[in-house]
Amino acid sequence: MVVTRRYFGTDGVRGVVGDTLTVDIVERLGRAATLWAGGGRVLVGRDTRGSGPELESALARGIADGGGAAVLGGVLPTPAVALLAEGLGVVVSASHNPPEYNGVKVFAQGGRKLADDEEAAIERLLDRPGPGSGSVAQVDGLGVAYADLVVDRFGRDLSGLRIAVDCANGAFSAIAPRVLRRLGAEVVALYDEPDGANINVGCGATDLAALSAAVLDATADLGVAFDGDGDRMLAVDERGELIDGDQILAVLALAQRVERVAVTVMTNLGFHRLMAAEGIAVDVTPVGDRYVLESLRATGGVLGGEQSGHLIWLDGHVTGDGLVAAVLLCGALDGRPLSEAAAVMERHPQVVESVHVARRELTEAVEAEVARLNAELGDHGRVLVRPSGTEPVVRVLAEAETEEVAGNLCASIAAIVRTELG
Repeated sequence: MVVTRRYFGTDGVRGVVGDTLTVDIVERLGRAATLWAGGGRVLVGRDTRGSGPELESALARGIADGGGAAVLGGVLPTPAVALLAEGLGVVVSASHNPPEYNGVKVFAQGGRKLADDEEAAIERLLDRPGPGSGSVAQVDGLGVAYADLVVDRFGRDLSGLRIAVDCANGAFSAIAPRVLRRLGAEVVALYDEPDGANINVGCGATDLAALSAAVLDATADLGVAFDGDGDRMLAVDERGELIDGDQILAVLALAQRVERVAVTVMTNLGFHRLMAAEGIAVDVTPVGDRYVLESLRATGGVLGGEQSGHLIWLDGHVTGDGLVAAVLLCGALDGRPLSEAAAVMERHPQVVESVHVARRELTEAVEAEVARLNAELGDHGRVLVRPSGTEPVVRVLAEAETEEVAGNLCASIAAIVRTELG
């Protein structure tokens, strides 16, 4: 059953500040989420965007109006809020999006991401008045508390590793380099000076060029890059080559000796073939780390993730965490170069294009062509078309045994999408 939501997308509510995301809607979301949760303490964190403090204040007003106790933790990575919240947790962030965007992510008690029907229930409360009588308080030191938890629960001896760390000028800027140094690594920190306008700009998990160059310049063993709110991590090996979420997940699956993993429909066919050869069960979900989380909780699994770098380890945690994933990846190397560790998975060529559209609903013509091509490709490749849950684009993925075939498939489908959806 499809649950219709007006504001919530794949990962919370998101938009351009002052346009598709306003102070009013953030305040109403704070009140509605608090009413839905029945009040109580609500831990609020935010990333480093310039719009963050104003939206944090609006959210706090809404929480207080809903009868809750807003606890403002300041700049905190998203996984820190999920891990530290005693009740509801809310993050003011637009994750990997540019600085002009912001958003709201909501976690239920226990750090659980909301299901579609729960988000719809919150939307139905957007215009309901609150009882008032709530409170707002600022709490310091939560970043330090989170860092201590990461070291205590997931720490590995990283002595001898030189790591380039791209903090995306985001929420991990003051945390990730320090944690990795505490674990013994030599750290070359990049993009760790947020100014409110530089989050995710030419850096972070969506732009690895600078990290790749830094790894080569510093002769580092590897580089890791986070997105603005810290729930995503990608890597580059000692040669400066991309190691994507599928490859990282493959390394972790073998190192942690798990019996099953959860991934999305975007995951490379090479990953599936490796897991089959290793006897590891694979559960496939729609795109979105919350669907991966739902699958893990349903099956009792502890490891899952997305090609984009959302990596989830639930043994001691409640959600995806870029820093934890980085620590586990470094610990899994066991003296090997990252290129060698990642070579266990043979990646099939994939070509992805984001097509800007006037409307995101796929037409019958698009779906029919996708079905035809997939039937024709059989086990030798695939085509996937899906609307973005956070942007006005439709993403087209083509996977084949050669780059040329994948590129031709992607271009063909992208042309149809442009024609059909404007």
